[in-house]
Amino acid sequence: MKGKSREATDPAPDDGELVQRAKGGDAAALDLLLDRHQGVVYRFLLGLLGDEDAAADAAQETFVRALTNLNGFRGDAAFRTWILAIARNEARGMARRKSRRRESALDDLPPPVAGGPSPETRALRNVEVQRVRDTLARLPEKQRMSVSLRLFDGLSFREIAEATDSTEGSARVNYHHGIRRLREWLHDDQRT
Repeated sequence: MKGKSREATDPAPDDGELVQRAKGGDAAALDLLLDRHQGVVYRFLLGLLGDEDAAADAAQETFVRALTNLNGFRGDAAFRTWILAIARNEARGMARRKSRRRESALDDLPPPVAGGPSPETRALRNVEVQRVRDTLARLPEKQRMSVSLRLFDGLSFREIAEATDSTEGSARVNYHHGIRRLREWLHDDQRT
């Protein structure tokens, strides 16, 4: 294979390899590992917390905790499952702290983008997105987590079970009950 570098022909390393390299001090492996899981952690936390700023803060804290405890990762579960469990615990802690003190958030609308959708279209889209988020937030926690992880991140029911500290059967049941409730509630909201 003349002219091609080894990196161009090798598939991307799996999480297990990246974890081992990161434990050995390979900063590039650590960066790749964190980049690979940043989106799923943020979306998972957004589903739990329902607030973009809180989800971003919790995601940052999740990665700090993961980095601090990386040497303790034994590999019994997938790295993604392990980091989602850390995220779940961080979200719970954040919710406890928030219940102790009330914060008020400012709703800042982004400035209009030239050539983008009209303000009316953006407003309607924002209303619809918020309606779905609000409806999703009404689900019990395990149903909300199961639905979010399955729909938005494509996790298997086994991975959802590990991330939510439940069984695979419970993850399936929570997902199906959550989807059914969401459909009912969204349908009922449209009729009223």
